[in-house]
Amino acid sequence: MTHQYPPMGPGAAGSGAPEPAWQNDPVWQNDPAWRTDPYPGAGAYGHEPAATAVVPEPAAPAPAPEPAPAPAPKKPGRDRYLDLLRSIALVRVVAYHLFGWAWLTVLFPSMGVMFALAGSLMARSLNRPAWGVIKSRVRRLLPPLWVFSAVVLTMMFAGGWNPTKDPDLGGGMWAVIDLFNYLVPVGAPPYPWQIGSQSGLLENTWAVQAAGVLWYLRAYLWFVVASPLLLWAFRRAPLPTLLAPLALTAVVGTGLVTIPGETGNAISDFAVYGGCWVLGFAHHEGLLAKIPRYVAVSCAALVMAFGLWWASGHLGPDGWDLNDIPLSQATWSFGFVVILLLYSPSWQELPGRLARWDKLVTLSNNRAVTIYLWHNLLIMATVPILDQLYNLPFMESERASAALDSTYMVWMFFLVWPLIGLAVLCFGWVEDFAAKRSPRLWPNGTKKKAAASGDGGRGGRRRG
Repeated sequence: MTHQYPPMGPGAAGSGAPEPAWQNDPVWQNDPAWRTDPYPGAGAYGHEPAATAVVPEPAAPAPAPEPAPAPAPKKPGRDRYLDLLRSIALVRVVAYHLFGWAWLTVLFPSMGVMFALAGSLMARSLNRPAWGVIKSRVRRLLPPLWVFSAVVLTMMFAGGWNPTKDPDLGGGMWAVIDLFNYLVPVGAPPYPWQIGSQSGLLENTWAVQAAGVLWYLRAYLWFVVASPLLLWAFRRAPLPTLLAPLALTAVVGTGLVTIPGETGNAISDFAVYGGCWVLGFAHHEGLLAKIPRYVAVSCAALVMAFGLWWASGHLGPDGWDLNDIPLSQATWSFGFVVILLLYSPSWQELPGRLARWDKLVTLSNNRAVTIYLWHNLLIMATVPILDQLYNLPFMESERASAALDSTYMVWMFFLVWPLIGLAVLCFGWVEDFAAKRSPRLWPNGTKKKAAASGDGGRGGRRRG
């Protein structure tokens, strides 16, 4: 509020003199800057102030609304949802190779999920120069393979296998050259279909079971080498690149075009799981998030329905085992992966009751290659161990023996996990060596969490 005092001197009120013209100027009268008291404390000069006029102050501007606080940036780290999927896939692979249940390939298509997760990680890595990424991926893959190959080949040679005289391999030097695939899995490694005897420590098909899982490493290597070109094509033509592997599977996986030998198997594997690998690209690039969910789920369901329809008319020797039906495997895995990635919650920590599995999920992801390489051989190693139970005194009765017979495979399933844990302790550190990390015996994340708390308070052609 301001006070207006009567002017003093000539022309003051009551002096009878006319007011100066500038006092009658409407601009002056309406200008608040000029109407403020020119003589503060005028009473000191013997003049009483006249009645004051209230001049309203201009309204203060409304305070600007405070901006909404920016969401806290996510801490860098692994996506625990994807880690959980990889762990489930590994458990399902072990169960399938042990029990052989065909319905497991429908319940959870493990290999498609694993290829999709690997494709997503590969797309993220390709933000760096492609050649360096490929070298890094190959370096991480080969040392664990070399250790596995050294053990398996030693067992084969000790069992009397000579690849140059193996009639199943054709003999000669080509069989020896094929041994290179135990070092770099660009093709199928050779192995004897029968070795030892049926009554030996391991059954006589153990080499087929042990080396048969190496198809996955071959397919993975092909995808790694092809990823720069695939990602380039995906970013320019997403939909054709996504659907091209399914179209290729329809050609080479249905008998329309037949490519003989392991070359045909390699191309078929690349086609069947290529769509899942490229779906990993779509997940990383955010393409799936841009598609309306109801559209994506509806299309995925139609693709999966086609896969089951095709399987119903092309059942293999094991019935609904999708590993024997390439087009069904490709389409069912494709649709299944779309739904899994579409609902990806991107957990930084496992929520609720899943948190109790955190250490095992961390361990299985840090030792995924070791678990996959050794699990089939270790499944067969459970047999001679369990057979010792029949020698126990209380197992002499027929009832006890029958009980063990009926639950034998269940005991195999429970026994194989301690053996896998032993393999992790013996050979898992090679994965750290390959990744240029300090070797760790049991990397389940315990030490890392403790430090953070202190700072911040297939056998044969079975695919799996």
